[in-house]
Amino acid sequence: MFTVLSLVFPLFSVIFIGYLCGRIAKIPVEGLAWMNFFIIYIALPGLFFQLLAKTPVEQFSNLGFILITTFSTFGMFCLTFSISYFRKNSNLQESTMKGFCGCYGNIGYLGPPIALLAFGPEAGIPVALVFCFDNIHHFTMAPVLMALSNKEKQSVWVVAKNILVKIFTHPFIISTILGVLAAVYSFKPPEAIESLLNFLQSAAAPCALFVMGVTAALRPLKRVPIELSYLVPFKLLLQPTVVYVALIYFIPDINPVWLHSAVLMAALPVATNVFVIAQQYNVWQERASSAIVISTLLSIVTLTSYLYLVEIGTL
Repeated sequence: MFTVLSLVFPLFSVIFIGYLCGRIAKIPVEGLAWMNFFIIYIALPGLFFQLLAKTPVEQFSNLGFILITTFSTFGMFCLTFSISYFRKNSNLQESTMKGFCGCYGNIGYLGPPIALLAFGPEAGIPVALVFCFDNIHHFTMAPVLMALSNKEKQSVWVVAKNILVKIFTHPFIISTILGVLAAVYSFKPPEAIESLLNFLQSAAAPCALFVMGVTAALRPLKRVPIELSYLVPFKLLLQPTVVYVALIYFIPDINPVWLHSAVLMAALPVATNVFVIAQQYNVWQERASSAIVISTLLSIVTLTSYLYLVEIGTL
């Protein structure tokens, strides 16, 4: 248990430090813009490229792993969306946001640091695959469902174009593609570029975690929506359970690092991007913010418990 606590303590401590700074320092939320830009467009892409460029090519072709993790995410989205739309009689936009709260984890900021520290560099490949294909799902579902609602009237071609632009201009996905190409062609950057990428790689995790804490502080919890009583357990407990069972059942000889990396990515709290989507479409903003804060706090317990069960060999 001490080993697990030693692992997660610095990660969640940086989030807590960011939270304290956000509460104490009187800096508006706009002050995060450049740090967010650095993390998303510079540091984390550098991390993904470095991990993937040094990976044996045959590891990228694990189609079964990709299908199981992606369809598990899609299944959770359909479940939470349906509960909201049919049982609660919500509109299409609100149900879409609830669907994201039930399946869209913090796979960009929180996932890679924890997975790499817990399972080593080998976790980089499954983490990158989950990130890319889950984000393709999210980038597709949001504009399509919002376009189908009454408030968003766009042609099929405009929606399709927006989806493709979001997918193929996302810096994480670009860096993943470049990393795979570098691995295929055994490309090694010049020593100076290699040093720069290593420097950026080391900055990615602390910066991302600090921004998570500041963001939570600048979006204070005002009220707890009743929907979170099922959305948060679905996200933190049901989704990783589905991924674990599916991978064990369909790929019984799966590499333990790939298995636990996928489950950890599924067990992450609601992504801050859910709030960004809520702001973009002006729907469910306050409750999306509450889902992020509450799930992040509870994930300290659930993620630590999962890593402990892995460490003692129960899983």
